[in-house]
Amino acid sequence: MDTLIIGCGFAGGVVARVLAERGEKVKIIEKRNHIGGNCYDEYDEYGVLVHKYGPHIFHTNNKEVFDFLSRFTKWYDYQHEVVGDVYGKIIPIPFNLNTLMIVFGEERGQSLKQELIDTYGENARVPILELQKSSSKGIQEVAQYVYENIFLKYTMKQWNQKPEEVDQSVTARVPVLISYDNRYFQDTYQGMPEEGYTKLFEKMLDHENIEIELGKDAKNLISFDFDNRKIYYQGQEFLGHIIFTGAIDEFFDNCLGQLPYRSLRFDFEHYSQDDYQGHGVVNYTVSEDYTRITEFKYLTGQKISGTTIIKEYPEVYKDNRQVPYYAILSPENKAMHQKYADMVKPFCRFHLLGRLAQYKYYNIDGIVEEALALTKQL
Repeated sequence: MDTLIIGCGFAGGVVARVLAERGEKVKIIEKRNHIGGNCYDEYDEYGVLVHKYGPHIFHTNNKEVFDFLSRFTKWYDYQHEVVGDVYGKIIPIPFNLNTLMIVFGEERGQSLKQELIDTYGENARVPILELQKSSSKGIQEVAQYVYENIFLKYTMKQWNQKPEEVDQSVTARVPVLISYDNRYFQDTYQGMPEEGYTKLFEKMLDHENIEIELGKDAKNLISFDFDNRKIYYQGQEFLGHIIFTGAIDEFFDNCLGQLPYRSLRFDFEHYSQDDYQGHGVVNYTVSEDYTRITEFKYLTGQKISGTTIIKEYPEVYKDNRQVPYYAILSPENKAMHQKYADMVKPFCRFHLLGRLAQYKYYNIDGIVEEALALTKQL
């Protein structure tokens, strides 16, 4: 074995495939009983393909990423559109020029549209907190509506923080889009794996140089000799590369503190009718305890009788009986993670990769790009 990879999501899976094709012997150790990480999908008891850990939609402008994944899947041409339920009124999200006309009416909307275009430019994506800085009364009016009806309560539900306390990398994902494009993403390449994410992973990991062990916790297999800067695997010194994609704090028993995350609870519901809500995703920005409802058939294009939905309820992450989904990126938390990173820095063949190991948010394409970049350094 040349390389050991901890975790079998996109971070670990991509690195494994690239190294295997170079002729390296790679072993993946995965704590769960399945491959695919949080992108794992499966058929429920009604035959509907569902995402066990919440909806994941692929989108990218990176051709290298798209071409790499396209080796292992064909794509269902899905263009993701999201709507919000605002006191019973259904509006496109992100807030765009279509939303503007629905909320403010055609006459007032046209006037505000021109002001937005003159100020920010056509097709611009303007973060809500930036929009609020405008001195224009008209733009302030738009900003106030978006802030109160789309951003404020939804953000507090999702993060249990005031909007000004949320990291800018998060607030930037809640823009006002100055165009009539209802798509949630404007990326060049977007869609869903035609047979699902799990099938994509099965094909990506189908290589004679890749060995996978499921249901094993790396904590019980790997140990560090900090004095002599050595790493041991199953009691024997390991001289190859280790790609670690798990929760770094948990791996070291929270010795420097537990990194805070937001978690999610998912409630799956099945209905005998063929359609539940008429949309793939409906965000509940001002009402309900859940943040959104996803109806999977819209995402996957699956043709089947009946439909399955999932409701998402944000939760405080307490311990590893839950799934840590979103890092809470305060300066204090980033500093704590840096201490963990510094702790393993002397081990030059031990690499942190992924949203848990690096304590940051990644879209699918982002982590695939990061994984491909790492393989070029190894």
